[in-house]
Amino acid sequence: MKDMEKTELQAKIYSKIDELPTIPAQLPKLLYLVENSETNTSDLSDMISRDLAMTSKILKVANSAYYGFQKKVSDLDRAVPLLGFNMVKSLALSIGIINSLPSERKNQGFSREGLWIHSLAVATLMEELNRRLNKRDKSEYVFIIGLLHDIGKIVLDQFFNELFQQALEEVRESGKSKLYVAERRVIGVDHGEIGDMLLTRWNFPDVISNPIAVHHQAGVPEGTNVNDAAMLRIADALSQGFGLGEEETSIPPEINKEDLEVLKMKDEELEDLKTYLNGARDGIYDFFNAMG
Repeated sequence: MKDMEKTELQAKIYSKIDELPTIPAQLPKLLYLVENSETNTSDLSDMISRDLAMTSKILKVANSAYYGFQKKVSDLDRAVPLLGFNMVKSLALSIGIINSLPSERKNQGFSREGLWIHSLAVATLMEELNRRLNKRDKSEYVFIIGLLHDIGKIVLDQFFNELFQQALEEVRESGKSKLYVAERRVIGVDHGEIGDMLLTRWNFPDVISNPIAVHHQAGVPEGTNVNDAAMLRIADALSQGFGLGEEETSIPPEINKEDLEVLKMKDEELEDLKTYLNGARDGIYDFFNAMG
């Protein structure tokens, strides 16, 4: 694609993004809380408690099988220490985003419910990978990166549904194609790039949007955290391999050896992650039902 054509396409995508409903007023405030190292439990609880629907969903998640707490969690003051400060921040932001996006799919072969279940699986694996790598300083971001990594597909389904349908049909008919490859051929960009455009338009920090932009591209451009990009690619490939949520027939992406080298992971550790994901399957579906 020529530079001029790509610029025109990007302008068209941005104009469609601007047609989406304005993100809820509390989301920029939540973004500020996520980025501000001085945010405390009281600040977070106060912010969330002003939104009764969000509070209710966070408490539903806390009481889901995903966490399996023996006693019912009945208020935010108890939920925050049990779920973890960073997880509550991530949940609040993610629930706000999901509820602000259109929910009705336009194309056959694409399920928005399936997208979010898959994305929850990726977010869950990224958080587990982050824990195993002892990268706790990034823990407030990795869940959000995983949950939002395919958000560009919603923009494609909503505003470019005929072209997106062509890409989906190409994948189904070939039986061995990858959706992001078909998107580039039919549309000119893939859903990762469009997700980056959406999140940038909504003033998300680069630490979240950059790994999403490149999760189907070779290499990691300057300014993108290589660990986060590697974790996202590995978690995405493993989750697709399990078929969690996705309705598309796209074959799962291969796990890149370079990503394994970045994270210093061995083959047996990949097998451990597959076992972990299999054990988390029921909890992920329960988590999704609580968020919906």
